[in-house]
Amino acid sequence: MGRVRIGGVGAGGLRPGRGGAGPRDVGEQRSRGDVFSTRPTLQGTFGMVSSTHWLASQSAMAVLEDGGNAFDAAVAAGFVLQVVEPHLNGPAGEVPILLAPAGGPVRVLCGQGPAPAGASVAHYTSLGLALVPGTGPLAAAVPGAFDAWMLLLRDHGTKSLAEVLRYALGYAEHGHPAVERIGHTVETVRELFETEWTSSAEIYLPGGKAPAPGGLLRNRPLAATWRRLIAEAEAASAGREAQIEAARRIWREGFIGAALADFAARPAMDTSGERHAGTLTGDDLAAFSATYEAPVTHDWNGWTVAKAGGWSQGPAFLQQLALLPDELPAYGSPEYVHLLIEGCKLAMADREAWYGDADEVPLGTLLGDGYNAARRALIGEHASYELRPGSPDGRAPRLSKHATAVAAGEDGYGGPAVPGAVSGLSVRGAGEPTVGGRAPADVAPEVDRRGATRGDTCHLDVADRWGNLVSATPSGGWLQSNPVVPALGFPLGTRLQMAWLEEGLPNSLTPGRRPRTTLTPSLALRDGVPVMAFGTPGGDQQDQWQLHFFLAVALRPQVRGGLDLQGAIDAPNWHNDSFPGSFFPRGMRPGSVTVESRIGTATVEALRRRGHLVTVGDAWSEGRLCAVARDPETGVLSAAANPRGMQGYAVGR
Repeated sequence: MGRVRIGGVGAGGLRPGRGGAGPRDVGEQRSRGDVFSTRPTLQGTFGMVSSTHWLASQSAMAVLEDGGNAFDAAVAAGFVLQVVEPHLNGPAGEVPILLAPAGGPVRVLCGQGPAPAGASVAHYTSLGLALVPGTGPLAAAVPGAFDAWMLLLRDHGTKSLAEVLRYALGYAEHGHPAVERIGHTVETVRELFETEWTSSAEIYLPGGKAPAPGGLLRNRPLAATWRRLIAEAEAASAGREAQIEAARRIWREGFIGAALADFAARPAMDTSGERHAGTLTGDDLAAFSATYEAPVTHDWNGWTVAKAGGWSQGPAFLQQLALLPDELPAYGSPEYVHLLIEGCKLAMADREAWYGDADEVPLGTLLGDGYNAARRALIGEHASYELRPGSPDGRAPRLSKHATAVAAGEDGYGGPAVPGAVSGLSVRGAGEPTVGGRAPADVAPEVDRRGATRGDTCHLDVADRWGNLVSATPSGGWLQSNPVVPALGFPLGTRLQMAWLEEGLPNSLTPGRRPRTTLTPSLALRDGVPVMAFGTPGGDQQDQWQLHFFLAVALRPQVRGGLDLQGAIDAPNWHNDSFPGSFFPRGMRPGSVTVESRIGTATVEALRRRGHLVTVGDAWSEGRLCAVARDPETGVLSAAANPRGMQGYAVGR
């Protein structure tokens, strides 16, 4: 890449705001020219953890202090997140993991389960459905997270099953102080829980009350599940690896697998407004195993970024890098923001046309210089409102009928086009995913007044003193996704909603195929050596926010001889919705851009003059990033976490 000019971003004040999801009372930011941050970038040499919840971060750190490595710590944190962020993930969800063992190659560990054998387009359309419901048993893929965590522990960890599960088990049994968004989420689905999903109400509406902020929240059925799992695994063998293998069998074919399959067969209310049974069976559970695969990579300006393959949205990050010109506009300038927005639209259009778990996703061409030079030429001075997938290798792109309709401004069912309005059904979400329900009048801004709640997901990164790095984005199996399985204390997931009910597409609902996921952790290398792990929750926004973070790290001044992770996380962020969303009801907002107010009025007005439909959000409302890094020459470790939402924390020494 050629010359890059470093310019300022309109800060709009140096104290994080109190409104919306912004952090409160975190003190004055530090100033280093154009760089501001809410906290220092942590540095040390022993171990570093960053995650979306402080209890998960500290639990992972406790594992490191007890002699465990980064992989042990990641597994412990992953299970804690299922307990302390139950509105964001659960045991029956999914997780892609990028791991970089010291001295070994970067690998992807895929914990995204496929569609069950009975999950065909014909079956769903025979029920009168045009989209996979956003909730309920029909939306459940084969759960993948548990097996992925077990493989990571077996192959790369050192601790026993009981040692890594004890933190999650303790918080489930004895309780943890609930973050306020758990209660807000429960309130949005109160009526559903009380009338339909009563097993969920038993845990999350005890005595008719949603969890109060800071109130002790317990999940004793989940604690009992983990206790029984550990006991049966230890009874099966005295060896560490054999116990982990026993736990995998119990999940698939033992008491856990039996309970999951039985509950999936029971009809439950979903977003279609009807009760449906799922397609998941015991045979589907028994046949699944998490898998290792090589990452997809792209080289940019001395960096190599590694992502999961075309079954995820990860390559969209790499495509956005490949679309950048040799000379970038000044960092943070209106021209810079416009360039990134328009490049994202092109990458996401290709995601819609070409990504999925089909046999061939043409990533070599999609990331190639010639292809991206031609695509780059489509970026003009004004905002595009079109969905413009490319034609790699001369092949004509094919979009789903629904995506074509929403791209035209319709609702996907023949509704009228309204310039600048949301296409898609009226109930929608900005993250992972939208769930129907009735919201009280005094709920927080993340709750839609029409009764939709914006879910999300989780993220964690770990670096240890031996040079191991791991990045994981666990999600799915939210408390609002499916009814809680009473015998287990957690629900099934809803990832099948990301597949299309139309044959012949890369992301068509197909038995045995993974639905294309939005989950997309990241690893970055310098000179072939892994140096940084990072990621964020946020559904379709993940690889927008991550790109902005990565460029802020790569283009801005360093601190204390290391990468300025915290400054890059804190930098004003934004996202656009000019492509079909991945979650029910798969809407689109042509031309829309949402920015944090700190980006500055001059930039906002300049974007509007270019035709962008700009919504100015709260000062601290875009992004949920986590990051850790390691300097391979000195061994110095660094970490930072998102201050937005008052929940993410980095720890280390």
